[in-house]
Amino acid sequence: MKKAPETLRSARWFAPDDLKGFGHRSRIMQMGYGSEDWAGRPVIAIINTWSDISPCHAHFKTRVDDVKRGVFQAGGFPIELPALSLSENFVKPTTMLYRNMLAMDTEELIRSHPVDGVVLMGGCDKTTPGLIMGAISAGVPAIYVPAGPMLRGNWKGKTLGSGSDAWKFWDERRAGNITDKDWRDIEGGIARSHGHCMTMGTASTMTAIAEAIGMTLPGASSIPAADVNHIRMCAEAGRRCVDMVWEDLTPSKILSRKAFDNAVVVSMAMGCSTNAVIHLVAMARRAGHDVTLDDFDRVSRIIPVIANVRPSGDTYLMEDFYYAGGLPALMNRLGAKLWLEERTVNGKTIGENIAGAEVYNDDVIRPLDNPIYAEGALAVLKGNLAEDGAIIKPSACSPQYLRHTGPALVFDDFPSMKAVIDSDDLDVTADHVLILRNAGPQGGPGMPEWGMLPIPKKLVKQGVRDMVRISDARMSGTSYGACILHVSPEAYIGGTLALVRTGDLISIDVPNRTIRLEVCDDEIAQRRAAYQPLPPRFARGYGAMFSKHIQQADKGCDFDFLETAYGGPTDEPAIF
Repeated sequence: MKKAPETLRSARWFAPDDLKGFGHRSRIMQMGYGSEDWAGRPVIAIINTWSDISPCHAHFKTRVDDVKRGVFQAGGFPIELPALSLSENFVKPTTMLYRNMLAMDTEELIRSHPVDGVVLMGGCDKTTPGLIMGAISAGVPAIYVPAGPMLRGNWKGKTLGSGSDAWKFWDERRAGNITDKDWRDIEGGIARSHGHCMTMGTASTMTAIAEAIGMTLPGASSIPAADVNHIRMCAEAGRRCVDMVWEDLTPSKILSRKAFDNAVVVSMAMGCSTNAVIHLVAMARRAGHDVTLDDFDRVSRIIPVIANVRPSGDTYLMEDFYYAGGLPALMNRLGAKLWLEERTVNGKTIGENIAGAEVYNDDVIRPLDNPIYAEGALAVLKGNLAEDGAIIKPSACSPQYLRHTGPALVFDDFPSMKAVIDSDDLDVTADHVLILRNAGPQGGPGMPEWGMLPIPKKLVKQGVRDMVRISDARMSGTSYGACILHVSPEAYIGGTLALVRTGDLISIDVPNRTIRLEVCDDEIAQRRAAYQPLPPRFARGYGAMFSKHIQQADKGCDFDFLETAYGGPTDEPAIF
């Protein structure tokens, strides 16, 4: 049943025949609008994360006009609301420090304005979860518009992948195998258009997850940013949001527990970023569903990686994935492993949306019986070094390190690691386990992407390109290697990682999902008793609030007071 115009949320602002209603109408008329623009029409907020220093979203400056065009076509009234822009490339110490700020920004922009529905414009790593988390809490109809991956990079006729090839060629430069001119040419060729990373990094992972949970139009997450189909998708999203308001199709009617289960399956099949765990857990908990690390590990054992996209894959990038059929084709190939009756923003089910989707290149999107990796992209390790879990991406690390025991080489912070990692005098072998600690949610602060510790330069010169690295930090989704991340609880709050000493033996066993500090319990207890807590990272401002309320990695790093279970529902704003 179509919603009646007088029940629109925006009517609380514009319809009353009182002084406040007069004020709202007269002020919007001040901007050149008339009652024909808003009366009886859904007001659609377009939350835009464009900024002058967000290359992933550079095209959003004009794409917002395409969304507005679609809103007008469907009989709605669009209003653009700029939101916090989180450029992974430039925001320091990490955009993860501000993901929850964007979620709060989004929620309060929606709640405080005369808004009936919302189009969310994001794509770079933290914008997807931040925008969706805020929209979940606000509760109005919402649709997500992904920025889309950039075009393939190019250097001397070779295809370059953002992030992944940066790490690769940086090591080659450190080893003296490429020239300074080569390096400058790679700089100029690795990112050739607007759009987010075109590898299967965090950005492509999270936009695919947004589609898998039903929050985007079918196929939207795979369209390259520079493709004209992206323009058409933006307009269609604007049109669709108007209809969602009339249908009262809110996130709570889409984001069931099964929707998030679908996202876990899809992310495993795609060879997802390790960051998917933190963001998907946080999004699910916002929607009232307790998705845990154990859910990821359970699914990873039964779902193979079938998207042959770097860094888990060895050849292709997101542009190739789109030409091969994109996410609908991959989901169709997963078939009965998904909950197909889950509703999506276009009003249809997942099953209806992917029916008939074809794969056009079986090497890019592999059949289930010919995967690029037999198990899922991620594994969850637990043991006395990570009581609440740690994450590894076995599909992107050297096989010999899936079982490994070696001596620890411990760094208490990133600067101390950076100061010595290139020294020829560093006492390190390829068997060592590099450990970076105090880099978690509170210690970083904000859990920066420091987890892909560089291989010591003396080993790089010897031809070493992978070794075991452990941290309570994250790493870029475009990264690869035997990196164990998200150790929880983190060292900064007294987790066992804080007690490791250089020379201690560390054992990992990915097939059996274990990670251990090979030190007796009595010795660990003595070290814990002698441990001295570190001082707070922040004394004031947003950082102080962050430190007080941030949860650990296994809980998704949301603020405790933002979760659905905290307190009670928030009332509509009073208008007097």
